[in-house]
Formats: sequence, structure tokens, C-alpha cells
Amino acid sequence: MLMRRRGMPLVRAAATTAVVAGTAGAVSHHQQQKYANQQASAEQAQEQAYEAGVQAAQQQAAAQAPAPAEPAAPASPQIDMEQLKQLGDLHAAGVLTDEEFAAAKAKLLAGG
Repeated sequence: MLMRRRGMPLVRAAATTAVVAGTAGAVSHHQQQKYANQQASAEQAQEQAYEAGVQAAQQQAAAQAPAPAEPAAPASPQIDMEQLKQLGDLHAAGVLTDEEFAAAKAKLLAGG
């Protein structure tokens, strides 16, 4: 009868266990990476969708915002009372003649 060693089945079982454990570890690591990549892709897609939504909202707000109104021209020209007073003082002092005072006053009241 052939004699078998009693230690060989134990070594074979240990080797098989090591291979199975190594394979299981590699598969587990691969799955973890796969899920992490899927989650990163989902987060990136969500971030892009959020940015697109923000840009669309900004564009919509800009389109709906009324254009800034230009200041309306005053209905009557603004009278500079200080200049009018100076003209009156020059006329009273005799520097301006009646005609020069009237022309300067008309020009000032006309807004020019």
C-alpha cells in the first residue's frame, strides 16, 4: 500500500484558503473602486447640473430685469441761482450794460 503523507492535505487546504482569500480581497477591492468611481461620477453630474441651473437662473433674471432707466431730461432747464446773482451784481456794479445783462440772463435762463 502506498503511504500518503498526512501533511499534504493540510498544506493543500491552506494554499486553497489563501487563494480564495486573495481572490475575495481582490474582488472586494475592485468593487469598492467601482462604487467609488460611480459615486464620484454621480457627484460630478450633480455638480454640473447645479451649475447649469445657476447659470440658467442668472440668465433668466438678467433677461427679466428691466433695463436701467436713463435719467429723464428736466422739463425746465436748471437755473443756477449763483450765476444769476453774479450777473445781477455785475449789472449793479456797472460792469454789464442793460443789453449785456439781458443777453446773459436770457442765455442762463435758456439753459446754455
